[in-house]
Amino acid sequence: MSTTIRTLLSATALTATAFAASADTITIATVNNGDMIRMQGLTDDFTAKTGHEVEWVTLEENVLRQRVTTDISTKGGQFDLMTIGMYETPIWGANGWLVPLNDLSAEYDVDDLLPAMRNGLSHDGTLYAAPFYGESSMVMYRTDLMEKAGLEMPKAPTWEFIREAAAAMTDRDADINGICLRGKAGWGEGGGIITVTANSFGARWFDEDWNAQFDQPEWKAALTFFSEMMAESGPAGYATNGFNENLSLFQQGKCGMWIDATVAASFVTNPNESTVAEHVGFALAPNHEGVEKRANWLWAWALGIPAGTQKEAAAKQFIEWATSKDYIELVAANEGWANVPPGARTSLYENPNYQAVPFAQMTLDSILAADPNNPTVKPVPYVGIQFAAIPEFAGIATDVSQEFSAVYAGQQTVDEALAKAQAITTDAMEAAGY
Repeated sequence: MSTTIRTLLSATALTATAFAASADTITIATVNNGDMIRMQGLTDDFTAKTGHEVEWVTLEENVLRQRVTTDISTKGGQFDLMTIGMYETPIWGANGWLVPLNDLSAEYDVDDLLPAMRNGLSHDGTLYAAPFYGESSMVMYRTDLMEKAGLEMPKAPTWEFIREAAAAMTDRDADINGICLRGKAGWGEGGGIITVTANSFGARWFDEDWNAQFDQPEWKAALTFFSEMMAESGPAGYATNGFNENLSLFQQGKCGMWIDATVAASFVTNPNESTVAEHVGFALAPNHEGVEKRANWLWAWALGIPAGTQKEAAAKQFIEWATSKDYIELVAANEGWANVPPGARTSLYENPNYQAVPFAQMTLDSILAADPNNPTVKPVPYVGIQFAAIPEFAGIATDVSQEFSAVYAGQQTVDEALAKAQAITTDAMEAAGY
């Protein structure tokens, strides 16, 4: 063997040894949504580039929120990365529970993140979580069923039109529900859709003095409308349906309309997953006649690093991989442009390849229409659209959503649920010192 070859082999061995010595295994908690499942399938690319291995803990949305909240608040140290959102991030950042992301590389290009996403995941101007994808809510509907009903979906429909169309598209004999909406308890599950529906009816969670507002007529109008429409045209058992359950129903052709996260568009239009992929249209989330606010939310599923992790460097490398422009290109190469993580980067919406995706512009329009600083018709003391960005909200809203789910299940009346919601919220806010 020549000296040159021997030297090259020795250098390669030393590099591999150093690479292995510096490698970590990081544990990531994430939600069981399709984009996250896809990310797990591409993790070998991260390992090949960095040497780091990844262990995944994949959980249903409500369970994920409970687990990561408990872990970070008790300094449990189970996770090196957590999938969190716009509600938790600023609060946890302010508490010192998250590692600041103020030293990401120039190649990562933080300034390319959509301002709505960057601002929602920051505290005092410091980014504390990086958006994997961003979303608002919009109407996804069956164009064939709408045509069969003799109706045409406006770009900006009202709730009154949605209810009319839902009734017209419902065909119980064919197992087609005119509309599918979340009824599952949980502040971010059924709680999210009923809160933005209430916003669009002129309701709010609190007045400017932090008084609960469930005893006001706007909340009664919204909850009554929602529960009556779903009883008329929704699926049986919708009180236990969340995002994934409704996605499955829509893909199976059992929903005329679905109002939910814009990120679902790639799944309902994917012919490998959806039986109705060729017949899906999109519209802005609805408003109640005479009310300017629409039922659209603003959210990002993002990656944050809990303070105290022993693997901060590797966790930041994963963030730079998973939320980068290169990752978008990787997904596009493997799955097509329609399936890349949406709503996080400005450059994506400037890309001609993505501009050709049928739901791209409606997603961006929906995100830009959401204003977390002015979420309601009447003034409020909180920031957030489908949530109020205060630490107490998650617990209060989870309990309130359970009362609303009981209405959907026929276990109590609208008036009974709203009275309980008023008492739950008032007691909790007084106990918290508001």
